[in-house]
Amino acid sequence: MKGLGAFAATALAALVLSSTAMAQEPAALPDRPLESPGQEARAQALFEVVRCVVCQHESIADSPAGIAGDMRRLIREEIAGGASDQAVRDDLVRRYGDYVLFTPPVRTGTWLLWFGPALLVLLGLAGLFVMARRGSVETPPLSPDEERRLADLLAADRIGPDADASAPHDGR
Repeated sequence: MKGLGAFAATALAALVLSSTAMAQEPAALPDRPLESPGQEARAQALFEVVRCVVCQHESIADSPAGIAGDMRRLIREEIAGGASDQAVRDDLVRRYGDYVLFTPPVRTGTWLLWFGPALLVLLGLAGLFVMARRGSVETPPLSPDEERRLADLLAADRIGPDADASAPHDGR
């Protein structure tokens, strides 16, 4: 029975250690540029406009993630196979969705992305315009009874300078 517990503990430790090792992203394979300088220039231009689906804030040209390396390799393969730049973009969008492009196409599903910020600015300006049109609200004058109560309060010792208070620059 003692041997079974030691075996279980060893198996559990091996499982924990292997799961952390497998959770890491594999490093990207080294890039192999295309032989044609024109095709490689097209590929490099596409790398700059395609978002890394792991990093999400970097282009695949700048990303060290393994998936970015796979995407670069895919783009090079498609260009070498004779695909146009638009066909390569369309294939990436088909695989990963509109989000893979830094500038997604304008269509019904992306209207909020494209026009949402302008709509928020317009709503803010409309709100400011409405507030400015309202003008200031005039405070009605005090009634004679309110003026008398205010004068009494100001004359009372309760309202006045605090004896314990000091001026901010009195040198203490």
